[in-house]
Order: sequence, then C-alpha cells, then structure tokens
Amino acid sequence: MAGTAGTPGTPRVLRAMNDRAALDLLLEHGPLSRTRIGKLTGLSKPTASQLLARLEAAGLVLATGTTEGRPGPNAQLYEVNAKAAYAAGLDVTPERVLAAVADVTGRTVGSYELPTPGRRPAQPVVRQVTDALDGAVKAAGLTRADVHRLVIGTPGAFDPNTGRLRYASHLPGWHSPALLDELAAALPMPVEYENDVNLAAVAEQRLGAARGHEDFVLLWNEGGLGAALVLGGRLHRGWTGGAGEVGFLPVPGAPLVRQVTKANSGGYQELAGSQAVPRLARELGVPDIPSGPYAEVAAALVERAAARDDGPHRQLLETYATRLATGLASLVSVLDPELVVLSGASLTAGGDTLRTLVQDELEELAAARPRLVVGEVREHPVLRGALESALAATRDEVFDTSR
Repeated sequence: MAGTAGTPGTPRVLRAMNDRAALDLLLEHGPLSRTRIGKLTGLSKPTASQLLARLEAAGLVLATGTTEGRPGPNAQLYEVNAKAAYAAGLDVTPERVLAAVADVTGRTVGSYELPTPGRRPAQPVVRQVTDALDGAVKAAGLTRADVHRLVIGTPGAFDPNTGRLRYASHLPGWHSPALLDELAAALPMPVEYENDVNLAAVAEQRLGAARGHEDFVLLWNEGGLGAALVLGGRLHRGWTGGAGEVGFLPVPGAPLVRQVTKANSGGYQELAGSQAVPRLARELGVPDIPSGPYAEVAAALVERAAARDDGPHRQLLETYATRLATGLASLVSVLDPELVVLSGASLTAGGDTLRTLVQDELEELAAARPRLVVGEVREHPVLRGALESALAATRDEVFDTSR
C-alpha cells in the first residue's frame, strides 16, 4: 500500500538510508562538519542539519569540537557516539580463549585471555566462554547486557545441518551436540560461530591486504593449515561448513589422511603445515633449531631463513615454498581467484622473500595467475575478524533509524 512506513521510496526509508550513509562516512573519516557531510552525501544544508539533529537525538552522533585554522567562522564537528553500542569476539584455540570487546566505532575497549591447557578441559566449555567474555567486559568497564552481539571463532566449523563442531577433533570439550543450545541459554546476546580462518579473511577484507577485493583466497598456516574462500565478496562455507579445510587435501609427496594416525593430519597438512617445518629443517641440517610449540618454532625458523641466504636456510625456504605452492595450485586452479593472501605466523614470518618464492613456484604449477600478498593484520587476526563480523551486524541493527 503506497505511503506505508517501510515501503521503499517513502520518506522514512529515504531518511534512514541517508542516516546510514552519514554514519558510515563518520566511521570512515572521523569528525566531520555539517557542510562536509552535505557535500559527501549530496544533501542540502537544511537536510544535513535535520539529519544530524535526528542522529544526535537518537544518541548515535555527538557534537565534538569545531573546525580551526580555516577562513571564516569555525564549524561544529560531529562524530559517531562510540558508546552507542558494543560488540564482542572470541578466538578459541586448544591452549586459550582470547576475548575482546569493541565499541561501535571499532576501537577495542577491553580484552582478556583465559588459558585452557590440557587435553581434558578443567572447566566446561560454557564456563570457559562466559569467563573469557566476562573478563573482557569487566576490563571495558561494562556488563554482559551492554554487549549487542558475540562472534566466536574456532578451528573447524559448526555443521549447519547438525549443530556439531566438525574438522576440529583437537579442540577438547567442544563436540557436544547440546553445546550451542547451552551457550544460547547462558548468554543474553545473539551469538554467531565462525571458522577461525574465515575470520582472518574477514579481518583482511575489512582492514588489511584484501580491501577492495571481491574474489580472494586466504591461506592460513599457524596451529593448522587452512584456507578461507571469498567469492563475490561473500565467504563460501560449503554444505557442512568445511569449505577451505585444505589440511586434508591430498597432494603429491604427502601421506593420505587415512594413512596418518594423528587427528587433523595427512595430506597438505603433513607436507606444508607448521609441524612439517622443524622436521624439514632437521633434514636439511639447519643449525640451532629452537624448542617450543611447533607453530612458534616454525615461524621462528621461517623468519630466520628469510633473513639469511646461506645454504641450509635458503634450501629450507625454497623447499617450504614449493610445498606450499603444491597445495595452493589445486585451490587456484579450481577457483581462479584475483588474489591470494598469505596469513598466519608461519607464512607472514617469511615476508616478501617467501611470498616471491611461492608466487614463482605457483606459476610453474597452475595456469591461473593470482597475485600473492602477505597478510597485513598481524596482531590476533582471528579475534580482529570476530570483532569486525560482530560489529557489522551490530551496526546494521543500531544504525537502522527506520525501526
């Protein structure tokens, strides 16, 4: 029925669209004057004034200072009210749960790390999640009720058909079929679950090396080897959430998954995963191999090899690059992406030296010619992606002034 509130093209919907455009500009540019907002949105001065008054009354923008150092009178500046909403993210590994809370502008206001060592969790998973979240919320000076949305990143993926976590048998306590219901009952806000590597891709698409790209693959190598597939600007998750679980990919020179007794091993993981790097270094006679968790050892070895040009170190880097390209060739041959982002400590540690070697090897193995780049989001990329994902949904809800 014409004129009904919410109908496309009605004044209410058009106002809401203008409101959202202005809020997105303020997020992107920081404080802006009424005149600048009018120019960027194409709105007249009176309409821009009405818009800002409306957003200020709704608690979404604040007047903050004035322009200085320009000809003419100083103009009032406006910015997004950072306290209008909060979102949270969790990055879960077998060793720890890392939690953070961000305000609606994307600034992290509180974080907390909960160690979870051992194969048998000392606390139930629901308690781990709530304790980690509460730690971050407390650090931010907030309460659980202030958090609009939570996104949890884990290895593997929750199968949308069964609700059970798959492809992550190394994550103790997370495989109960009742887990998602128990978490929903314990938490007051909407909760989403996403694969950790997918969240690293979200972080690179929003903040890093994949900005402006609609079709790209992110290859991740840290605790495990995995990939995220972004097609047409959207994450491709697959029927059971397992798209990108390339650690299981059969590749030349690696044992098949069924031939390896250890969980989450076999295929590409055995050939080029982080655990393969120290083993390869020993075979090549690399001196002074450090001790510690294999992901940290692998990153240290790759970083050192990229910085040195002696025989064993150069051979380690070249062999590692060949192994990485061997699995990557299958991905790019099927998907033909515009871009491949190398992420995770065992890849970013090699910097441009490793990237160039992998690029050269890949061009020998595959007809597709994607550009390879090193990931730019180095500090907690999974957690950053969880926050970005939670913030996107929160802004869609809070910034919608047509409601």
